[in-house]
Amino acid sequence: MLFNSLDFAIFLPIVFLLYWFLVSKKLVYQNGLVVLASYVFYGWWDWRFLSLILFSTIIDFTIGKKLKTESNPTIRKILLSASILINIGFLGFFKYFNFFVDNFVTAFRFLGSEIQPNTLNIILPVGISFYTFQTLSYTIDVYKRKLEPTQDFLAFAAFVSFFPQLVAGPIERASNLLPQFLMHRKFEYAKAVDGMRQILWGLFKKIVIADNCAEFANEIFNNSSDYSGSSLFVGSLFFAFQIYGDFSGYSDIAIGTARLFGFNLKQNFAFPYFSRDIAEFWRRWHISLSTWFRDYLYIPLGGSKGGIWMKIRNTFIIFIVSGFWHGANWTFIVWGVLNALYFLPLLLTNTNRSNLVVVAQGKYFPSLKDVMKMFVTFMLTVLAWVFFRAENMGHAIQILTEIFSGSFFEAPDFHDGSKAIKLIALLILFMVIEWIGRENKYALENIYKLKLPIRWVIYFILVFALFYLTGMADLDQEFIYFQF
Repeated sequence: MLFNSLDFAIFLPIVFLLYWFLVSKKLVYQNGLVVLASYVFYGWWDWRFLSLILFSTIIDFTIGKKLKTESNPTIRKILLSASILINIGFLGFFKYFNFFVDNFVTAFRFLGSEIQPNTLNIILPVGISFYTFQTLSYTIDVYKRKLEPTQDFLAFAAFVSFFPQLVAGPIERASNLLPQFLMHRKFEYAKAVDGMRQILWGLFKKIVIADNCAEFANEIFNNSSDYSGSSLFVGSLFFAFQIYGDFSGYSDIAIGTARLFGFNLKQNFAFPYFSRDIAEFWRRWHISLSTWFRDYLYIPLGGSKGGIWMKIRNTFIIFIVSGFWHGANWTFIVWGVLNALYFLPLLLTNTNRSNLVVVAQGKYFPSLKDVMKMFVTFMLTVLAWVFFRAENMGHAIQILTEIFSGSFFEAPDFHDGSKAIKLIALLILFMVIEWIGRENKYALENIYKLKLPIRWVIYFILVFALFYLTGMADLDQEFIYFQF
């Protein structure tokens, strides 16, 4: 079920009313409804894969309980290994089976042997990368005795399947979200209103920004040989805003929806395109995944405590794994390597934590130095996005070769130039709004401080844009990260 669909527009109010008017008096009823609603939400796409979520839930709940009572270090390691192998095994099979088979065939062909393997027509379960990491964090934290395992299966099932963030995050830690399922929730008007406001802003980012950018990005990338370097570069810019509006928009809707039901989810995006270096960008982009890899991969590998070669090794490992997490394609791995190369100078000069506060904090305008830093960081990110969007390595190289050719200095050409100009103007306005709200958790968070008539004018404009500017794009476009 898509957030930007009529189905969800009907589903959400029904669940909201049942939650607060029918089952609000007892915790077990609240959690039961959350589980039921979450399974309906996920099963709307393909009910067969509900068995995967249920199986992961049972396995990790059982292992968590066993880890609490087991004191033998060897058995505890076996239990943890079982959880990791089962969860990663499912993820690896559905997401990477054919990738490894295809590369196995390519390797043999390179050596002069031709083999005919059996490949499978595997459907990738939506959200498997997200809920797999979420349940893994639970068993790892229980194993490390950082978290007490729950004895409430219903609460744990609700934590694993919570529908707002089930299919595309944020990837919640059990230490933050699970305790919220163990306490009775009471309706808070201010929290619900804030949730609706964040949902509205998320829908704007998805429908108005991302989907309209997708129209041009898809046209240019799908027909890249027909376009000049300048057009390909502008198409890459459109994709940069598409993926940001799409994914951060999903996170905003997820966080806002959770607040309607009394839950607080972690911030997943913190205005990453205002970053002054790549290290800051990765502290602000897909925060839940970046911190997951930091805590469960980078630090266990030794982090930055070892020698210089260990630091370099760990940096490349975490970025390559992050790239591979996004998809079974060499383009994602190269995207990860490229970001590691961007990050390396900061690591070697020990300046990777230079920009920990919001740019131009407390000021209206940034300094010229900050502007230059943001510009360079954004351009590096846009070039890396080419690999993320390209169909394969040859496609990415062809696009970048053309961008860095003489045709970069030609005037960009689009199938609908006037619409492209309007979209560029809209993106500039969007970034101005984001800049004004950059010190908040989302751009419109502090709009409640404005006078009521002004607030309602802004709300009206946003709602009007959702309907009027939807005409520039196709309705019910899936979110990009559904494929990951």
